[in-house]
This record gives sequence, structure tokens and C-alpha cells, in this order.
Amino acid sequence: MSVEKASGPLAGVKVVDMSSVVLGPFATLIFGDLGANVVKVESGQDGKGGDMMRYAGKSPTGDLGPLFMALNRNKASVQLDAKTKAGKAALTALLKDADVFFHNVRMAGMGRLGFGYEDVKAIKPDIVYVHCAGFGEGGPYEKRQAYDDLIQGASGFAALNAMRSGGAPEYAPSLVADKTVGLFAAYATLAALYHREKTGQGQLVQVPMLEAFTFFNMVENLYGETFVPPSYGMAYTRSINPNRKPYPTKDGYIGLVPYSDAQWAQFFEIGGMPGVFEDPRFATYQARTEHVTELYALIEQVAATKTTGEWLDLLDAANIPAMRYNTLEDVLEDPHMKAVDFFAQRTHPDAGTYRSMRHPVRFSETPASVRTEPRRLGEDTETVLQSLGLSEWL
Repeated sequence: MSVEKASGPLAGVKVVDMSSVVLGPFATLIFGDLGANVVKVESGQDGKGGDMMRYAGKSPTGDLGPLFMALNRNKASVQLDAKTKAGKAALTALLKDADVFFHNVRMAGMGRLGFGYEDVKAIKPDIVYVHCAGFGEGGPYEKRQAYDDLIQGASGFAALNAMRSGGAPEYAPSLVADKTVGLFAAYATLAALYHREKTGQGQLVQVPMLEAFTFFNMVENLYGETFVPPSYGMAYTRSINPNRKPYPTKDGYIGLVPYSDAQWAQFFEIGGMPGVFEDPRFATYQARTEHVTELYALIEQVAATKTTGEWLDLLDAANIPAMRYNTLEDVLEDPHMKAVDFFAQRTHPDAGTYRSMRHPVRFSETPASVRTEPRRLGEDTETVLQSLGLSEWL
């Protein structure tokens, strides 16, 4: 496999990645974009099996589905069965030279395979061993399986929709728990690598989905339960307000967020409702927070008086935060996203032309890059095993 030299801040870091689906691959996607040498170890034999996301959605090849394509660039694909002698030998050889071992297999299962933390530490004493779990150790859910839907429900996140609508709870139409906890796993891994750089000491890093996503959810939604005894109910009132939404205009929708007192007053003046802030319900930030339902209802009433373009011109001139509402299809043609080359068309040798997203973070000295396209299942097995001196296992 001919690979462009990595230029990112993680160039030289070697990651053995046994994660699958979304959470883990999202974290290791970040490592790969930032220059790490990521070897994706997939299960099965003879080109069958592998990460199930390969088969989610239609693709030209049948094994490079849209989600897999988005999550698995900059990774070599090695297929092995860690239950076999050959598979164990190959994984052991990979780990001897690794900086990070990253997986989302339950620890009891990894222990039975002989690749629990203490086992891997014996192979590579300074390994950063990252385990993405459903639930943290010591609680009654510790051994349960976890998926995005389950964590949205258990963390209280799905309850927010019910609090907002007065109806039934709903899952967010995004794999928000998987991707958020993937970011937790990414920063946790980097912190452990920094500690190792300073001390030479590896460690076990456990990233439990429920605890991490609840941490994310409760930053604003612990709210009235922050103080003991509680002062009022849970959930940030602004977040669960049913009127917090893109507002209808004469010809579409718009997002707008006047924030300071001056911006609020100016917005209502532009909208033909001067004097709103003489009402004590809206005169201060605290009062607006308490009466946000009424405030948002007024915004909706005012927004409907002009077109989206008229509003954007007026609000930009007044320095009041506002944005055009985009459908998913609109995002592809958004002028800002085009100007920064966010979506790029690339060519995969087997799947043909496809859209890829540029890594969003920019580094002045060590830029992120896309060096390899998502790989077919086991495409790099032979090359990687030969490099480890394991040709006899091929």
C-alpha cells in the first residue's frame, strides 16, 4: 500500500484498532486524520465478516457502505480471527509495536481471548489500552450491552423531547451518543499519550458510554437540581422550549439569536415591535430566561413579516446573529462550506467517485490529511503480516 507521508500532530503514533460500528471508529478516524498509523483489525476469515458498518446502506462494492466510508479512511484493514493460533500470533505481533490498543469488546471477552489489559501490558509495558464500554465498572449495568438508542434513553436525553413537546419520548435523529462518546474516547487517549510522553507510563483508559453521555447531557439539564435542596425542575428552560426552532419567514426559515439586551431591543425595533423590552418579563437576561416561551412566540410572530433574505440583510447590518436555515441537501451547496472546501470529491479505486469531508480542525504547522481511502475487508492483511515477519501465517 503506497501511502502519503503523514504530516499531522500524531504522525508516528501507532494504533491497533479493534473497534467497530460508530463510536470507536469515529475516535480512530480522528487519530488517522491527525497522522496516526491506524491498523483496523477486523474479525472473521476469508473475506467474510468484518465491521458491520461495511454493509449499512448501499454501495458500489457491497462492503463499503456510506457510514463505513465516512468513518474509516486513513486506516489499514487487517482481517484476523483472534480465537485461532495464527490470529493470536498476528495480534500479539501488532501490539508489540503499538502505542495504543483501542477496542469496544467487553472486557470479559477480551480476557478470554488473552488480550485483557494485564495480558497486553505484558506484551507492551507502556501500552495505552483504551476500552470503550457501555457502562462503568461497579454498577449493576456493567455487563450489559449498549448502543446509541439505549444510551439516549438511559441518560435522560430522549426525555428532553417529551418535556419539550408534552408527548412521548423520542431518540434524536442522529447517532449523537456514539459520536459524542467517541470524542470523549479521543481526548482520553490523547491525554494518556501525553502522560506517557512525560513519564514513560502506559495505562488502562476506560470510557463508559452511559457516564460520558450523561456528563454531556447534564451540563445544562441538571439545571434546577444543581443546588440542594433543588430550586426548581430539571432541563434548561431554553432548550426544552417548543418555540426554540428555525422560525418561518415569508419564503422559508431562519435561525436567529439576539443575545445582548441591545440586540434584543434592536431586533424588535427592526421587526416593527418597539418597546417590547419595556415589559418587565423581557427587561433583563434573568427575566427573559424565566419567560422564554413568551419571548420565542414573539420572535416567531416578527420573523414571519419578512423574507429570509430581507432578514439576513437587516440583521447582518445590525450585527445580530442570524443564519439561513439549510436542509441536508442545502448544506452541500452552502457558500461557506464551498469556500472552505469542506466537501471534496475523491476517487476510490473500487467504489469510484465519492464525497469526503475535510477534517474540520486546522493546524498551522501539522495539518490533518487524507492519505488513504477506506480499505476493502482485509486488504492490507498480507502486507502488514509480512512487515511483522509473519508470512508463515498467511
